[in-house]
Amino acid sequence: MTFRRGTESKPEIYSVTPGAAIPGGQFEIRGRSLSGSLRPEVRLGDVEAPVIIGSDSLVIARVPEAASVGELTVAQQDRGSAPWTCEIGIQIADSLHPVANPAVDPFGTIYATFSGPRGQKAPVSVYQIDPNYAVRPFVTEVTNATGLALDASGQLYISSRHDGIVYQATPSGNTSVYVEGMGTATGLAFNHEGNLFVGDRSGTIFKVSPTRQIYVFATLEASISAYHLAFGPDDYLYVTGPTTSSFDCVHRISPQGEVETFYRGLGRPQGMAFDSAGNLYVAASLHGRRGVVRIDGAGQAQFFLSGPAIVGLAFLPSRSMLVATANSLYRVDAGIQGRPLP
Repeated sequence: MTFRRGTESKPEIYSVTPGAAIPGGQFEIRGRSLSGSLRPEVRLGDVEAPVIIGSDSLVIARVPEAASVGELTVAQQDRGSAPWTCEIGIQIADSLHPVANPAVDPFGTIYATFSGPRGQKAPVSVYQIDPNYAVRPFVTEVTNATGLALDASGQLYISSRHDGIVYQATPSGNTSVYVEGMGTATGLAFNHEGNLFVGDRSGTIFKVSPTRQIYVFATLEASISAYHLAFGPDDYLYVTGPTTSSFDCVHRISPQGEVETFYRGLGRPQGMAFDSAGNLYVAASLHGRRGVVRIDGAGQAQFFLSGPAIVGLAFLPSRSMLVATANSLYRVDAGIQGRPLP
């Protein structure tokens, strides 16, 4: 079929999914008259987004590094669609190496790791990022800093997958050993009673009381990378641990240590965070799309944010989502209130 200039309908967008992305992520745009005789042009503000798939009813576009404005349009020749508002993550820090969730205190101060290759000590283990996004070295003495958690007083705890130690950091960044012998220590989380839970990726979840007594809380299948921990509003401990399967699950562990499956069907699930409404957000793949997945209390999953190499997330007091990739942090103005720390 031959199209003549001016005979094609104006592109019309019906939906864009997911509603948010960071650079490198993808938007799936559905509508009509999106693609005619020429390849459609997708723009985010004034920045062109590369088109991966283009058809009359479906266009998939990748978010370029330069994108910062979420007004998405599709144009075909001289005809453009009405703008569709999306959320685009803004990079606030780079040259990091997170392998799990960042930690955020109630004032908006962020802590993120430079974990480094196994067995190699990086010059800086943990960076502190203030609410204005100024980055400074915070901890320098931990090899392979992995999991981060804040207690009720705002003191930071750091696990090391290298030596199996959980360190306690003072407000000035000095560290001391809190507990040791945690195997390949990865994820950390506190419950409302002040107990610290530590994930040994070889298959054990430890419970450490405020007096530093250590118990085996639960056992799981070993993970190829790490356990990631988060407490839900039901006081259950939620755990992810990527295996060699592409159909991994989120485990839920009762206060008595009983393990059950909360959701199955994720690819390489990693860091997690809850919002104030009780929805769980997981860094994972869903149906082959990588990013952040939202799972509601009924166990229904929805692809929430698109982006590559996401390892963790957290919520900021400003109702923004903090997304951690393998080397950077992004702020996404999602308008979601995070669940307060136990």
